[in-house]
Amino acid sequence: MIHENPPSNRRGFLGDVHSAMAGMGLAHLLAADAPAKTAAAHQTGVTHFPPRARRVLQVFCPGAASHMDLWEHKPSLEKYHGQPLPGAEDFVSFQGKNGNLMRSPWDFVPAGETGKPISSMLPHMAKHADRIAFVHSMTSKTNTHGPGCVFMNTGHPQEGFPSAGAWMSYALGSANENLPTYVAIPDIRGEPPNGKANWSNGFLPARHQGIAISSQQPIRNLKRPAAISADEERASRELLHLLNARHADAHPDLTELRARMSAYELAARMQLSAPEVMETASEPQSIHQAYGTDDANPLKAGYARNCLLARRLLERGVRYVNLYCASRASGVDGLLNWDAHKTLKSDYERHCPIFDQPTAALLTDLEQRGLLDETLVLWTTEFGRMPTHQEGTTGRDHNPDGFTCWMMGAGVNGGVSYGATDEFGRRAEINPVTVWDFYATVLHLMGFDHKRLTWYYNGLDRRLTDVHGKVINELLAS
Repeated sequence: MIHENPPSNRRGFLGDVHSAMAGMGLAHLLAADAPAKTAAAHQTGVTHFPPRARRVLQVFCPGAASHMDLWEHKPSLEKYHGQPLPGAEDFVSFQGKNGNLMRSPWDFVPAGETGKPISSMLPHMAKHADRIAFVHSMTSKTNTHGPGCVFMNTGHPQEGFPSAGAWMSYALGSANENLPTYVAIPDIRGEPPNGKANWSNGFLPARHQGIAISSQQPIRNLKRPAAISADEERASRELLHLLNARHADAHPDLTELRARMSAYELAARMQLSAPEVMETASEPQSIHQAYGTDDANPLKAGYARNCLLARRLLERGVRYVNLYCASRASGVDGLLNWDAHKTLKSDYERHCPIFDQPTAALLTDLEQRGLLDETLVLWTTEFGRMPTHQEGTTGRDHNPDGFTCWMMGAGVNGGVSYGATDEFGRRAEINPVTVWDFYATVLHLMGFDHKRLTWYYNGLDRRLTDVHGKVINELLAS
């Protein structure tokens, strides 16, 4: 602090300069921070054109689920099983040298009226084939799980960027003031690679970050202490709101204050609404049987309860739900997620039953309740697998050059397969698709031009699709 009557000696002068410089530095940091959080170019809740969908369910299978063992049938793998991949006999991928071509351990079975071949390991999901729009030519910028998951969720392989759900929260706002706009549901086995960065708000205001909720980890500290009456708690909240509002009004450039106020006020409202949402036991027994919530396999039962929770959140107005099936990598490849480097067959015979029935039941439940007409469903993973086996193993290595994602529901042209990898599944060959193309299409279905949904940050108008992306019109229903 500078003295009212500063001393004229050199020591006093230097002391005052030190204090003044600290204040100048703080002012500079606050000023630099303000534009990054205040220069929004979008009015929340206003779409660019009439939307086809009003909410999103994104099912994410971390670990890089194999496209050629689940969704994209490759007869050439059966024909040339055990032979070298032409032109790549000595190819070295993520974990080393590759062996020969390896067919899928399971048959592919025609599904639905379209006859779409689906792995026999997914009999329940196969029933939805006619409503799914498959994208068989996805590509990624990275072959590493953490950056790959973040890239698929945010459009950037580096951490620090908003996830698709955060962008949707910013774009649409809340449809239920008593619940979060954006919810992430981690798997019972744990968080995905790179954890909370997958549902981060990035440089968007903090209120747009995903709130992590799951059936195995209910929201804590919601119950009011017995010693405090309801009237006392209400009066305390009103006083706190008044004080917070005055403080925020005095610092209009620091929108983080408003975000914290909103977060705490939401937490207070959730004291009443969240317990009811989490109470899945009230569902009819027929629903529990359909999802498999009481399955003897605790991992399947846990995921099934999360699927049921996802439906309850969506029907109560949550805009975006990230539902994870599997978690981070482990010391044993393929144990906790779909990363089947060494033992593909046994790994996927563990994971597919966990995923298949509960996910299919969730889709059926949404459809029967009329929710699917306004819900866009996405299935994503961070990249694919190699058509060869990893040398010395019966598993597959990472492959960012071609894999499958899909969408269904509101506004989606179901029963189509867009793009394709080559005959072996190695590279996207027909109509290659980027993550940015995928999300440009998602935003289009939600009523937004992906080039116009921006946030000014660090000198640039940032967007989910970076500086890329085009809408895939073939995926859109007429």
